[in-house]
Amino acid sequence: MMYQKIQNKKVLVTGGAGFIGSSLCEDLLNYGNTVICLDNFSTGYRKNIISFLSHPNFHLIDGDIRNITDCQTAVQDVDIVLHQAALGSVPRSLDDPATANEVNITGFLNMLIAARDAGVKRFVYAASSSTYGDSEGLPKVEDLIGKPLSPYAVTKYVNELYAHVFGLSYGMETIGLRYFNVYGRRQDPDGAYAAVIPKFIQQFMRFESPIINGDGSYSRDFTYIDNVIQMNHLAATTEDQSAIGQVFNTAVGERTTLLEVTQLIKHYLAEFDPKISTVDIKFGPSRQGDIPHSLASVDKAKELLGYEPSHDLASGLKESLKWYFN
Repeated sequence: MMYQKIQNKKVLVTGGAGFIGSSLCEDLLNYGNTVICLDNFSTGYRKNIISFLSHPNFHLIDGDIRNITDCQTAVQDVDIVLHQAALGSVPRSLDDPATANEVNITGFLNMLIAARDAGVKRFVYAASSSTYGDSEGLPKVEDLIGKPLSPYAVTKYVNELYAHVFGLSYGMETIGLRYFNVYGRRQDPDGAYAAVIPKFIQQFMRFESPIINGDGSYSRDFTYIDNVIQMNHLAATTEDQSAIGQVFNTAVGERTTLLEVTQLIKHYLAEFDPKISTVDIKFGPSRQGDIPHSLASVDKAKELLGYEPSHDLASGLKESLKWYFN
């Protein structure tokens, strides 16, 4: 799919060893960019970037965004920052709100300050659909948000506020991307805070019954990683001044219930191994802080950035399953 790419630039990807960050690093290297990866490996993995370590244009900084010196080192002579580093997960933030605040707010502010002082041209950051909070309207439109439902949501909203103020106060070019339930290759299926799609894929492959939180009627706008990569490229390269300082939904614009996505995973996996068709789907209690329904309007991204999602849920799942089976 053709769209404007970041090419021949020096790009810092914070959280570059994570699921989304490592996918961005890989794509950026394919377009002649010099890539700086900053990660403390608290949730990222060296295995995600091991194939890049020998690449002459890839440079790893083993550091922490909570350390301003690490941030200052990472932004030297950088053209663009793609800020992905964060402690994700609503449940994790409920278990440990202090650390979520340190990483997602203090770390974010450190990166803004370092980027400002280094004269970085464009600062694109990972925002979150959790910012919509208790807003019940569907689809979610960027300018209409509710009150946050978790510490994680608070931190991601504060990121948007800080980015806005740095644009007003210092003329920084910031763009936020509100990610909606991203999934795809390299996403970790293990751990207490694993996202539902990789977790359920792994459980089905082990012939274990996945447990859906609630009755399965909650719905999400599941977004394949390639759509997220496209949005980062578009946000980093746009010359439309009306897009600067804005936040954009990064999604597909389609809503699927948790039960439907679980059934789809089961169906597609059964094509690889028919035995998976016999695995039962189970249900458990609802999860605190979860938004019942999530569906994005992507009209603003289409209008101002030229975004066109390359993958819907079916095509994205099929691509993901190939990766997990390899």
